[in-house]
Amino acid sequence: MRNRTFGQGGLNAHLVLLVCTLLFMINYMDRQVLSVVMEPMKLDLGLTDSQAGAIQTVFLMSMAVITIPAAYLVDRWSRRKTIGLMAVWWSIFTFVTGLGRSFWGVLLPRTMVGVGETGFSAGGIAWISSSYPIEKRGRVMGIFYLAIPLGSALGVILGGYISVHFGGWRTPFLWFALPGVILGVTAFFLKDYKTVQEVDDTGRRLGFVRSAGALFRIPSLVYLYFGVSLVNLTTFSILTWLPAYLMRARGIAEDKAGLSVGIIALMALVGAPLGGYLGDVWMRRNPRGRMYLPATAALVATFVLVPALFLKIQGLGYLLALIWGVSAVLVLPPLASASQDVVSPGLKGTSIGVYNLFVFLLGGGWAPWLVGKISDLLGGGAQGLQIALIICSVGGLIGGVLFLIGARHYPADVERVQHLELELEK
Repeated sequence: MRNRTFGQGGLNAHLVLLVCTLLFMINYMDRQVLSVVMEPMKLDLGLTDSQAGAIQTVFLMSMAVITIPAAYLVDRWSRRKTIGLMAVWWSIFTFVTGLGRSFWGVLLPRTMVGVGETGFSAGGIAWISSSYPIEKRGRVMGIFYLAIPLGSALGVILGGYISVHFGGWRTPFLWFALPGVILGVTAFFLKDYKTVQEVDDTGRRLGFVRSAGALFRIPSLVYLYFGVSLVNLTTFSILTWLPAYLMRARGIAEDKAGLSVGIIALMALVGAPLGGYLGDVWMRRNPRGRMYLPATAALVATFVLVPALFLKIQGLGYLLALIWGVSAVLVLPPLASASQDVVSPGLKGTSIGVYNLFVFLLGGGWAPWLVGKISDLLGGGAQGLQIALIICSVGGLIGGVLFLIGARHYPADVERVQHLELELEK
């Protein structure tokens, strides 16, 4: 390991960013398509709200269980090979999900999709952040995180349209499988950065447990992890259940619900690049700026979401939901950048792996089942689902407060690792 990075920027970096962003978009298309077909799937298979929510929760929990080992593999083996294999894997099981004829016939392949997607963001963020210097990371992460609104919007808009016009709720899963295979194979042909062995003060190599444990000695990172888990409790609740809520509240089909939710998701096309840009600008003016921005955005997102749900996402409520669509994704680029800024090069993927573990295991992973369970306890229907979503919106408020606390430690944590960089593969 040397004190400078070879090959940062340039054509290879841009190709890495392009392929990883497109794969992240496909990743979210495959995630979100279930939400827009959940209501017709639920009726076709005779499921309760709890069972329908459990399918997505088990999917997310499968990601939680594998995420740190997958991220560790990214750091110790190869980002491009891991990403390529994962993309092909999750695409195959997306196709198989569309063949499901029962609760278990959908649950099991959906779980395998989660296993395939589990380490992608860790690999993608580590690869991209290693390809660009620190002063540009916020901006490129803003581009990378454009994949979330694009993928989410395409997943619900195209998924709903295909479901209504081309053979029912199973068809979108079959169609969405092909692009991931093509892009996964493409990843094998890009340049990667050399793996770095983490060692302790005595020169002894750190194993998996000690590598992950080292992250919890970084104060700002600990607050970031807990904060992002709670923010995603809210986000995953909305992403999973909002189309079904609109179908119940308005009596519309999945294509119209998908379009309505897709427009909300597309508002994040403003939030993702804006979050990356503002995070970089605020950090230049204030060393804590990259943590202050997600704190502010999380609090704003909560304050507009609750009244939007009370207003049933109609009229002023829909306008507030559009603002939420911007704010919810504004949080992500600076957080992703911050999670890389405070760790040594050999822990970049593992850092995102732990980040994802907290997202799924302590927050977002439980959200689909939790909303469904609360809804069932409240009698289901539009009202039960509305109240359940409002209850889960409190996560964003608490998460924003934790980011503010973590900001106090962030500058010192950045300073400790600034002299360490990576070398490009020969």
